[in-house]
Amino acid sequence: MPRVSARANRMANIRRSCAASSLCASDAPTGALAGVKVIDLTRVLGGPYCTQLLGDHGAEIVKIEPPQGDEVRDWGPPFHDEDASYFIGVNRNKRSLALDLSGDAGKQVLLRMLEGADVLIENYKPGSMEKWGLGYEEVISKKFPKLVHCRISGFGATGPYGGFPGYDGIIQAMVGHFSINGHPDSGPVRIGIPMVDIGTGLMTANAILMALVERGKSGIGQYIDMTLYDCGLSLMHPHVANYSLSGKTPGLTGNQHPNISPYDLYQTKTCKMFLAGGNDRAWKRLCTELGKPELYDDPRFTTNVLRLENRDDLRSELASVLENVDGYELCDRLLAAGLPVGPVRDTAEVMAHPHTAHRQMNAELDWYKGWGIPIKFSRTPGSIRRTPPKFGAHSRELLAEHGFSEDEIAGLIDGGTVLEKRRR
Repeated sequence: MPRVSARANRMANIRRSCAASSLCASDAPTGALAGVKVIDLTRVLGGPYCTQLLGDHGAEIVKIEPPQGDEVRDWGPPFHDEDASYFIGVNRNKRSLALDLSGDAGKQVLLRMLEGADVLIENYKPGSMEKWGLGYEEVISKKFPKLVHCRISGFGATGPYGGFPGYDGIIQAMVGHFSINGHPDSGPVRIGIPMVDIGTGLMTANAILMALVERGKSGIGQYIDMTLYDCGLSLMHPHVANYSLSGKTPGLTGNQHPNISPYDLYQTKTCKMFLAGGNDRAWKRLCTELGKPELYDDPRFTTNVLRLENRDDLRSELASVLENVDGYELCDRLLAAGLPVGPVRDTAEVMAHPHTAHRQMNAELDWYKGWGIPIKFSRTPGSIRRTPPKFGAHSRELLAEHGFSEDEIAGLIDGGTVLEKRRR
């Protein structure tokens, strides 16, 4: 495909596309990552969580979806305008281009999009990009030596599990999360949030930023190999550390902590509450606040080591103290005294809580609602500028911005390389 020769033609296309866009010059993103351009080929959760985090802080995120769309658009109910909450939750501050990479025309579009990009992130099965003639070593690193190319996969490309698909719950099982989560009565239990996917997304964002910092020194990009397996295993603290020193295989912990006591869930008259005594000083203060100084003097409980050895007795003593008190009042009083304690709240209670509002962790934009931005900068705050995009909603404007003429755009759409509706 020939490049547009006339710069004026290109700029006219950009102006036309910008006029229909929610992000024009006056609304240009600010934030710590303003000016960073990310080509996002990821789907499902880990990759989109990462790129949403980058987008919240000003990075331009171009989400390139396959013809069928990001499959989590269908992971509902609930839905908004045919898109599932699972998709909506991790895809704000992005624009969507729908592109078929199986043919040469699609590959050429992607290569054009990579001109001027800082980051390419994808989570296709290892070998897919190479099969399409878009491998890092053979093509990407040579055409775009400054580009940071990040791949997220289940297990990596090599090794006993190399190339196998990875899913959050499966990885949780394989790296030990199930083995320590749950109670003897329940047996092994999956952690109730997709910890591996989210943890991988967070670590991947860190990895990308590290690579960009290093590029500022060396002038060249690099390849980042991220896996759910590695990231999931690295979340197994303190269990791996405990095993490495003791040789004892950790078991199910329930709500208790393997290294600290007290650290557990208790029933009060008004609510369930979680209470922790992380050190001997906090334990003494807790006993005083509960009006039970004798517990601190009890030879079974004077040190954390002894409290761990006698944790069943300690739990029984605390349970009898707490079962008849107002848990909400007690939590407020203990928090004010500097002690780690909190009532168990459901999602509705959390989102309605005044502290959630105070911390600006309720986000709303047009129809969109979600959590706010957890990273708070003093000079370059993040922002929510775009609602999660409809499939291929920005295909025409993105192509225009990257130098494609109106005839080229029409040809790509008519030929099925660029899509405006999902291929079912």
